[in-house]
Amino acid sequence: MLFLPLSLIAVGLLLAWYLIGKRNEGYWKKRGVKFYSKNKVAGPFWDFLTSQRAFFEILGDLYEKYRQEPAIGIGQFLTPTLFVIDPKNVQQVLSGDFQSFHHRGIESIEGDQLSDNIIMMNGPRWKLMRQNMTPLFTANKLKNMYYIMDKSAQDFVQYLKDNPKTHAGNLFETLMMFCNAAVCGAIFGIGSESIFDTPFLKVAKSLSQSNLSIRLKFILVNLSPKLFNLLGLKVFNEYEDFFIGSISKVMKSREQEKVKRHDFAEIALAIQKNGTMRDRTTGYEIEPTTGILSAQALFFFTAGVEPCANAIFSTLILLGSHPDVLERVHQEIDEHFEKHSNNITYDVICDMKYIDMVLSEAMRVFPPIGHLTRQCVQNTVLPVGNIPVEKGTKMFTPIYAIHHDPELYPDPEVFDPERFSKDRRPRDDIYMPFGMGNRTCIGERYAKLQVQAGLVHVLRNFTVKPQTHQKVIFAHDPLNVRPRNIDVQIIPRNI
Repeated sequence: MLFLPLSLIAVGLLLAWYLIGKRNEGYWKKRGVKFYSKNKVAGPFWDFLTSQRAFFEILGDLYEKYRQEPAIGIGQFLTPTLFVIDPKNVQQVLSGDFQSFHHRGIESIEGDQLSDNIIMMNGPRWKLMRQNMTPLFTANKLKNMYYIMDKSAQDFVQYLKDNPKTHAGNLFETLMMFCNAAVCGAIFGIGSESIFDTPFLKVAKSLSQSNLSIRLKFILVNLSPKLFNLLGLKVFNEYEDFFIGSISKVMKSREQEKVKRHDFAEIALAIQKNGTMRDRTTGYEIEPTTGILSAQALFFFTAGVEPCANAIFSTLILLGSHPDVLERVHQEIDEHFEKHSNNITYDVICDMKYIDMVLSEAMRVFPPIGHLTRQCVQNTVLPVGNIPVEKGTKMFTPIYAIHHDPELYPDPEVFDPERFSKDRRPRDDIYMPFGMGNRTCIGERYAKLQVQAGLVHVLRNFTVKPQTHQKVIFAHDPLNVRPRNIDVQIIPRNI
């Protein structure tokens, strides 16, 4: 009895799939744009779902195959979607034509309080929140909070010395401890008796997982945000009670203190005391509830823990494989420690030029994330190829693939910190470990400073070597660039 109706449903779905695919292909053919026809409905998302490769690797294949094209059309269900390839077009999408591409390509999720954060906000809401959060990351604020990062790094080194079992493997997980402690201390003013075993660390590890559920949500929220909401799916709701409760507790405690800490809690209290946030230009308003401020805190937390741990880990992998570079790094660190009597201040760490070059090159080789998305908000044209882009079109732009393009970076697989010397520094429009344009990561300077603090103190006390020299295999992750088959051994130095 059920055979006939089920057969009709199956035929109907196959027909719909075929027609959507033909529509997508025809849409871009009319505009003179090549189309990725391997899967005309789900495009690279299907490849990601059915493989064990990171999403940036799937996009990297397209980048290499269609390198001479300015952009190609890809299937994303019913949404016209472009994978932008030509560097000039990438720059246009991420920076040059901000009026047309200021939308991040993702939206806050209805009923998911913590998703209403600066990374998922768009339009005047994003602009107003960024204006209010920017003071947290000024040079003066960073200078005033650096001592907390430095203390976290010193505590971390002591933790490594007290726990020799951490020297031989699983270093990424160990580095997460340092980044968690630094973020909790420097941004939120949260400390505990055991800074390397806190509930926040458990949340950080949970958020950094890339399991089947996370991958399916990533695919569905891209292919059909409306269906995602219709199904009542959430991303951060399981962390709401803990995170909002924790930030609320910190803010109440801070209100009773009289000590200036120059951190997120201080900024959040000032915003609440000032009342409704209002954009003078547009008149747009946001009520500074503890919930919405906690959402911003979650973003800073997620951006400051896993990506920073990944940056330190990747840098140590590369240093362990290049003993000549490692020797120069040790020399620079030792000279500054001795010159300044082991007192590493903000100014001292900013004076370590070679380490800055090493970190910049490491983030070229292994950028924190592999791609960026945008959504067109008004009809426009990409300059290279004269490609018309209609309002609502989704845009994918590569990071990892551009960083490894031999036309842009000669010998891209060679780890060469000298690329970032004053004489050879690459153009800013093709180097984007933190993104590009007005929507570049708001915490970029904080993140680099935290990573440098961790690197400097670890390498003052330890040297490193990789446990394997095999080809890198990356985690099956929708966003991050994380080596998963390589580990690093740390070895105490005699200093």
